Amino acid sequence: MLSYAVALLGILVVFNSPINNLLFSGINQNQCPGQIPQLRRIPLPKVTLKEDLIALEGNSSLQCVPHTPAPVVHVYSREPLVLYIENFLSLDERHHLLDTSEPLFRPSTTTNNGGQTTHRNTTIRDSEVAMVPRTDSVRCIENRAREIQGWRDDVFIERLRTQRYRPGGHYNHHFDWSSNRGGWGRVSSFMVWVDNGNGSLVGGGTEFPRMKRRKDPRWCAFVECPGKAARGDDEQGQKPDDLGVTFKVIPGNAVYWENFRSDGTGRGWDEVWHAGLPVKKGVKVGLNIWSTGYIE
Repeated sequence: MLSYAVALLGILVVFNSPINNLLFSGINQNQCPGQIPQLRRIPLPKVTLKEDLIALEGNSSLQCVPHTPAPVVHVYSREPLVLYIENFLSLDERHHLLDTSEPLFRPSTTTNNGGQTTHRNTTIRDSEVAMVPRTDSVRCIENRAREIQGWRDDVFIERLRTQRYRPGGHYNHHFDWSSNRGGWGRVSSFMVWVDNGNGSLVGGGTEFPRMKRRKDPRWCAFVECPGKAARGDDEQGQKPDDLGVTFKVIPGNAVYWENFRSDGTGRGWDEVWHAGLPVKKGVKVGLNIWSTGYIE
């Protein structure tokens, strides 16, 4: 699981006790037989959102000028919702992120034991991370992420983080969500590509091995399109080469996905299990934009 997923709201600290089994089981026990279990929901706890972890709005005078070329959104999947966004970042924004992140990069870590311990394990995750200062340029990127999500109620952008992957750098397959406690969790993710070493990068794509692959060849501009392989049915009758999507590292572009089903159960989508594949040559810099909030 991601290092920051369990420390976003005071809720995840206040209820870190045996009472979790009652409050945060994630299931309403009063269900009729055969009915899909629904979340046991609680109100947003009356605690202050941590501004060091959540990018709170508040600068009403901020002026964000639309950049060119303008972002173009393509729907890759509807269930789960996956959007591919061309030109999410401008060239100036990419340079700004690189410049501000450079002195802040530190080794990435992983979190265990429900967020109680954090350590570095390069067999799971080998990268450097920087929490980006909230300059006007960064706040405009935050606003763009809110806009794409439709300014959803009770959904909060987390502080933006850049990730740098050198040769051999990777992040094993994982989910971005860590829980659906009380009906709250990390509801969505953006993977934004900032830099690919001026085109020298080899490897480092973002892979979703459980996601169904689109067949239209126009998608090959954005995803890896493997050659024809011998086909055969697996246990479920699904053609193996119909599954597995790897998004290319194209600076300025982004992929956005929803982490939870919108059916009141709090169930996460299996298809959004993903990995940052190993960098074989060059350096990759990405930007994580996560949103925490109410699970619909």
